[in-house]
Amino acid sequence: MNVTTRDIETIRNKQGFICDMDGVLYHGNRLLPGAREFVAWLRQEKKQFLFLTNSSERSPKELDQKLARLGIDVSEEHFYTSALSTAAFLKSQSPGGSAFVIGEAGLINALYDAGFSMNNVNPDYVVVGESHSYTFDTLQKAINLVLNGARLIGTNPDVSGPAEVGIVPGTGSLIAPIELATGSKAYFVGKPNPLMMRHALKKLGCRREESIIIGDRMDTDIIAGIESEIDTLLVLSGVTSRDEIAEFAYSPHFILDNVGAFL
Repeated sequence: MNVTTRDIETIRNKQGFICDMDGVLYHGNRLLPGAREFVAWLRQEKKQFLFLTNSSERSPKELDQKLARLGIDVSEEHFYTSALSTAAFLKSQSPGGSAFVIGEAGLINALYDAGFSMNNVNPDYVVVGESHSYTFDTLQKAINLVLNGARLIGTNPDVSGPAEVGIVPGTGSLIAPIELATGSKAYFVGKPNPLMMRHALKKLGCRREESIIIGDRMDTDIIAGIESEIDTLLVLSGVTSRDEIAEFAYSPHFILDNVGAFL
């Protein structure tokens, strides 16, 4: 798929930009080509923008600080994570509920802020996000809590993600053994769930027709845009190669090598 001058103009005329982070702006602690120029352009053109990530590890403040270390200064209100979306969803379902959490500080803090308590005895939910402390003991605990009636929630369905060292297992991979052992199917709140897209548009204050979602994954970013009727831009700086696009039954509206290519 070749991007035409008209396509470039269409992208540039959008008012709301929903942009993934991992594989689009950076890999681990390495800034990707075009990222700094892209953010500078967003600010210069006074665009509405939101960095939307399926990662649940970090809070908006931590993400803000990470981008600052990489040389990009934005404020916390420009970040929205699957942890925040998960906490908002659970608050709407069971206000003041409790959860057993496999995840990092970003997820735990989001649940605390939403009025949830941590519970490893009889929680309402078992919530799974990315975790660096995933062990057999926590897996065994989660399985038995689900068998005893806790509902299984995943922050996102990503089975893997990009990092400086290559590919790392994502939430979808970590939650799969719990699903297999219990026969339960997890409910995933993050992309491609349209719920997260509606949250994003509401925060942007933009209509879907004047917005675009930019990401590196066909199975989360691009399908999320398609199912929410938002134009999509796939960048090839993350986990998806050009050859892999044909494996999917749907296509992005636009394809570029990196997030700054349309500038």
